[in-house]
Amino acid sequence: MHRNTGPSIRVPAERRLTPRRSSLRFRSQCVLPPLLLLLLSPDRGSLRFVSLSQKRLWGKMKKFNIRKVLDGLTAASSSSSSSSSATAQPGTPRENDVIQETLQSEHFQLCKTVRHGFPYQPSSMAFDPVQKILAVGTQAGALRLFGRAGVECYCQHESGAAVIQLQFLINEGALVSALADDSIHLWNLRQKIPAILHSLKFNRERITYCHLPFQSKWLYIGTERGNIHIVNVESFTLSGYVIMWNKAIELSTKTHPGPVVHISDNPMDEGKLLIGFECGVVVLWDLKCKKADYRYNYDEAIHSVAWHHEGKQFVCSHSDGTLTTWNVRAPAKPAQIITPHGKQPKDGKKPEPCKPILKVEYKTTRAGDPFMVLSGGLSYDTVGRRACLTVMHGKSTAVLEMDYPIVDFLTLCETPYPNDFQEPYAVVVLLEKDLVVIDLGQIGYPIFENPYPLTIHESPVTCCEYFADCPAELIPALYSVGSRQKRQGYSKKEWPVSGGNWGQGTQSYPEIIVTGHADGTIKFWDASALMLQVLYKLKTAKVFERARGKEEKPSTDIVEEDPFAIQTLSWCPESRMLCVAGVSAHVIVYRFSKQEVTTEVVQLLEVRMQCEFSDGDSPDPGGEQTPTPPTPGASSSPQESDPLPQPSTGSISSDGPRDNIPCLQVRSSPLKQSPGYQVELVIQLVWVSGEPPQPITSLAINSSYGLVVFGNSNGLAVVDYLQKTLLVNMGTSELYSPSDPYQRQPRSPRKQRQPSGALCDSNDGSNASEDRCKSPTSGSTSPCNSDDDRKQNFIEKVKFKSRRFSKTVANDFARMSRKISSSSEQKPDHDAKDNSFTRSRSSSVTSIDRESREAISSFHFCESFPRKTDNLVSPCLLVGTTQGSVMMVALSLPPGGGDQRLQQMVGISSCGTLVSLKGGILTMALLDATGALLPPSYEPWYDPNASDEEKEKEKSRRRRPASPPASQEGQEGQFAVLCSEKQAKVVAMPSQTRIYKHNITETSFVLRADVVQMAGANCIACFCANGHIMTLSLPSLRPLLDVNYLPLTDMRIARTFCFSNLGQALYLTSATEIQRITYSQETCDNLQEMLSELFTPVETPEAPNRGFFKGLFGGGAQSLDREDLFGETAAGKASRSLAQHIPGPGGMEGMKGAASGVVGDLARARIALDERGQKLGELEERTAAMMASAESFSKHAHDMMLKYKDKKWYQL
Repeated sequence: MHRNTGPSIRVPAERRLTPRRSSLRFRSQCVLPPLLLLLLSPDRGSLRFVSLSQKRLWGKMKKFNIRKVLDGLTAASSSSSSSSSATAQPGTPRENDVIQETLQSEHFQLCKTVRHGFPYQPSSMAFDPVQKILAVGTQAGALRLFGRAGVECYCQHESGAAVIQLQFLINEGALVSALADDSIHLWNLRQKIPAILHSLKFNRERITYCHLPFQSKWLYIGTERGNIHIVNVESFTLSGYVIMWNKAIELSTKTHPGPVVHISDNPMDEGKLLIGFECGVVVLWDLKCKKADYRYNYDEAIHSVAWHHEGKQFVCSHSDGTLTTWNVRAPAKPAQIITPHGKQPKDGKKPEPCKPILKVEYKTTRAGDPFMVLSGGLSYDTVGRRACLTVMHGKSTAVLEMDYPIVDFLTLCETPYPNDFQEPYAVVVLLEKDLVVIDLGQIGYPIFENPYPLTIHESPVTCCEYFADCPAELIPALYSVGSRQKRQGYSKKEWPVSGGNWGQGTQSYPEIIVTGHADGTIKFWDASALMLQVLYKLKTAKVFERARGKEEKPSTDIVEEDPFAIQTLSWCPESRMLCVAGVSAHVIVYRFSKQEVTTEVVQLLEVRMQCEFSDGDSPDPGGEQTPTPPTPGASSSPQESDPLPQPSTGSISSDGPRDNIPCLQVRSSPLKQSPGYQVELVIQLVWVSGEPPQPITSLAINSSYGLVVFGNSNGLAVVDYLQKTLLVNMGTSELYSPSDPYQRQPRSPRKQRQPSGALCDSNDGSNASEDRCKSPTSGSTSPCNSDDDRKQNFIEKVKFKSRRFSKTVANDFARMSRKISSSSEQKPDHDAKDNSFTRSRSSSVTSIDRESREAISSFHFCESFPRKTDNLVSPCLLVGTTQGSVMMVALSLPPGGGDQRLQQMVGISSCGTLVSLKGGILTMALLDATGALLPPSYEPWYDPNASDEEKEKEKSRRRRPASPPASQEGQEGQFAVLCSEKQAKVVAMPSQTRIYKHNITETSFVLRADVVQMAGANCIACFCANGHIMTLSLPSLRPLLDVNYLPLTDMRIARTFCFSNLGQALYLTSATEIQRITYSQETCDNLQEMLSELFTPVETPEAPNRGFFKGLFGGGAQSLDREDLFGETAAGKASRSLAQHIPGPGGMEGMKGAASGVVGDLARARIALDERGQKLGELEERTAAMMASAESFSKHAHDMMLKYKDKKWYQL
């Protein structure tokens, strides 16, 4: 990556990161006439004579930075060239005006910071009872470690195989993970970013179970073949000691016992190992004598085994829902057989079988009865019943229902020693989509309040926004109203997982993440200092009536499920105004208040948006639809803008065509609104002549102007939420002026309605084989099966977030290459509102048909120069479309504010097209003449329900002036920054001349772009569909960063990726997790300090006192010197072909910190010795093999000699 210092002129795609030099350097010595310029084309090597008086060619020459070319010419030539260019208005920034840009490429670096949310598809769990750290493994090979609130860590195995088991080295800052690819890994948790120290990959056997005794360095590994291998966790080498399955079972047994499902040592005798086989056989193995002491046989398969702490009894759970209790010295039959959930028959027969008991734990207490905790075991007649956890304590049995299936559970105990009274105090239950901790010490077993942000997926996330450097008082305000929403009934004790320490980073600015969900809820999260905590939850569905049954289904069929899903939102942190748009074509405006109010009638505004036919366009053949009258461009009320209903057969219900009907019914009863966000206005789009309203594609709110603007594929509407009136409702074509060269003809909406669908990844049952393409000329259908079709379908689905995200997207994308080629750009553009593959691919599609499907893609409120001739800034609205047009709309606000603002109408007039770009417009912003960002004006927050005295105090600071006075500031020029899916441009205002241009991508398209502040300057941050993350300087659009980070493989990423100020970004990496990244070099440098610590030095509790008599008569726990049994001296070496040792990168990371000390030298020497020993071992094996081969050859030669020794030559 090169450092770029010069301003941008024109950059080919293949040289985007190389320093730019002007290819034209003419000085005053030039002998050409002043009005004739000789140009040497740098790419073609050709000469051209261009007359500066030809305005047509002058426009094309601008890409060669003409002002720099003419810099050295004579005064007459300079004046002539100035007259031929666009006349500079007062205050217009000139291209050769130097703006000092401070951002350089060394300010940028991309790295992941933290991951929040519930571990996606969890598979295993472990707990360190001394460090108080919880570890969760997933099916994708991820590790999530949790400590106290705010202490989280994410790690990932390179192989991506499922984590089948986790084992802590208790109080040693290490963790062993066993994966489904038959590998085990040792993680070092003593560093802030855990790393793998050693790995061991088994080649011939599959791992099924692992057991690591407390304070032992020898790990038992059970395999699918029924054997048990032993690994030294310090060196990760195999011991020669192996327990073979045929030695463990009875010699008379003719069948294989199956995989090892359990391994544990006797709590009172470390030399006795309990081995459970899947078939139902349990063996107590004597490690010293290398033989089986006892064998326990049962007819049903075993799932788990648990010891009593005295080591005299153990409990097994079986596949028929029974629990068997065995006395160690009585292997003939179980001491007790119970079926916790079985119905006991009266005639004494065996109870009916139940579902398998997947796991059981047996924990004792000093003062009372033991606890027996188990999962599963329900009777088969409980069809549809949710998963349950059963807690048996004495004579009481509590069945605790869970919301999701149980993956694993652990009982937390006071002591880590297995030979002491366990004293259980909590049960951690890992569910498929939740983590629950149950308090065993209180009556009723309440759950602990979870401090982790694990409820991101409570309802699927449909949109996401990220705000950094928010007002300091905003987070306390949201927390104060959100704390009142907390549920009651939680345990009063502290959260039991309390290990680790917070980071000591210097990043102190407030950060807020706002997520919209499929059920209509909006959540505000405190994301400061790499943490995440929910602040406030808003339920937008409360505004509407809920359907109580099938007959009372909502009046829309455009959304069959999740009708309240949030589509997009616009939030002003300074004024705390919130505006959200849902999939049912509704918009809700909220104000923030600390007072509780009851709204008798919810303010409702219905808007009728539709397209109209142009003179040169006609409806599709068949006569299915009658053209509707044009919609007025502006109106003072929604009634004036509603055209008369026309007969139509496009969508007919039993009562005839739907018309003027909203998709949802607003609540008619009084609405009690708690402190927080309260409804100010509800806006609904209505059906038009049998056609449903199109989904809202863009939204913006401005508190200083009191306006809300939203748009879709039909056009845009501007609403005054202070007066509760519709100001303007116009089609996209009406934004163009009559003489506009970019003007496009309007077109009627499609007759075949397109369902907008919910935004969540739902199992909607859509099938790619049902997707059809309809020709507008023939009306026939043909399947879309080619890769090009699927590729274009995927691109269209990604570009517009307003569509249904179904399984067909993933299927289509899986069948095509990840690189989206430029060939898709050469095909006709498709319907912007199409979301079910019913788009035209006929060659007869005209340019008008293609271009008329132009949706509104973005808005930006600003104070700028609406027209070229304006010398003063005034309130404006920038409108971007999916076809790349940027239009300017002038806003005329009543002077003085106050009562006049509430009585007089806001004037709105379109000023035509500002500029046009390739691809849909994604973001727009304004810079002043010095390059500083000009944010939209806003009104400081005030409580609308406050008392009159408080309102008087706030009057002085309430409303900022809508338009600045005609001062010197108004004379300064501006830069308009515009970014589309393909390119970025900087336009000088008010002259509206292009100053800089940069083609971002040729072979892909930009999914998200934002103008962000960083290191005291501004830049454009882009995320492309091909996975590249880029930043461009402002205003020169120099590339500063271009990293191939994340290929777009999931629609979830496309609709949730967002940038924020100060170099932060995030996206939804799975259905349950948010991944945060940074593209700031400063943040990457300080990341180690900001991350939390997992390991803290804690003394290990003392071992239980054996007592005088137990010590005298030998009744206490028996220790075992495992080194004497499993070491190389006693057990020998294991076969090298059994497993392969792989040194991990974690050791190298640790060595870097001590590279200059003796510890580093010793570590390097040890690794060198290990490598040398490994090579010597390989050499020894090869030598032994050669010796065996030589001995075999010698034997064969000797046998041959003896055979023919006494025979004559003629007998041979």
